[in-house]
Amino acid sequence: MQPTPLITQLANRIVEHMRSEGLGEGERLTERRLAELFRVSRSPIRGALRLLEEAGIVRPTERGGFVIAKPEGMLPATLEASSTDDDEQVYFQIADDRLNGRLPERITENELLRRYSLTRGRLTRILRRIANEGWIERLPGHGWAFLPVLTSLQAYEDSYRFRLLIEPAAILEPRFTLNRPALERCREQQQWLIDGGIWEVSDAKLFELNSGMHETIIECSQNGFFIDALKRIDRVRRLIDYRQMLDRESAIGRCREHVHLLDLLLADKRIEASDFMRQHLTELSTLKTAVRTKRQEKAPQDIQNKRAAAE
Repeated sequence: MQPTPLITQLANRIVEHMRSEGLGEGERLTERRLAELFRVSRSPIRGALRLLEEAGIVRPTERGGFVIAKPEGMLPATLEASSTDDDEQVYFQIADDRLNGRLPERITENELLRRYSLTRGRLTRILRRIANEGWIERLPGHGWAFLPVLTSLQAYEDSYRFRLLIEPAAILEPRFTLNRPALERCREQQQWLIDGGIWEVSDAKLFELNSGMHETIIECSQNGFFIDALKRIDRVRRLIDYRQMLDRESAIGRCREHVHLLDLLLADKRIEASDFMRQHLTELSTLKTAVRTKRQEKAPQDIQNKRAAAE
């Protein structure tokens, strides 16, 4: 699993802390102390320490925890981001540019190569991923075409209102048949996120795990119209959902709701599950709208700050 930018950033801050404090080889690092120092929970600190272990900078102890494995003079300046991290940054830049109208509906590979300073191999890899996700397609002969996606807050809110109609109802469909292995697998994934995995996945992977869980549930309804409708919504809302993504601490709460919902379904308590699905989607819609509103209000101040800095 590739580390998230947060994990890499924390790992570099830990190295900087080791250097500034003059910490030597063999000195102990504790999750609690580092979490307090950087004002984050222990889960991302744990991921950062594992990353430092892979780099040979710290090593685990028999009693648990980590100690510094290198003398102060051998500590690296920074940990280099992997090519996968770089691809992820370009992927999200393309998504943001498309969402904000900075990219035309049709574009050539040469234009993308110049715009993002990519090699052709990296561009091919990124375009293949975007095509698999369903928001771009290759044109016959030459170029690529972006497919329609949600771009307005109103459309985003409308998508949640539509989901409120179909997802609770799908659980009560007469032909609803529990796919126990698939739902148990979804539960394992959500529990893994709660146990700390949420700090190690990208926004794109988190979207896939969460939307995949909802799609797995609706597939149990055996109603093709419900299934196709939700999959289409998930495809067109993907980009705006990246912008609306909750902070990871809040997202853990939504994962706990997912586990509770899955437990109700696995216990064959469909009426309770339907009611809880409605509650879950209602609260999620409110939270994500609040995130967008907060960012919109903050944007003008960010611009003013940048102008002041430039002046």
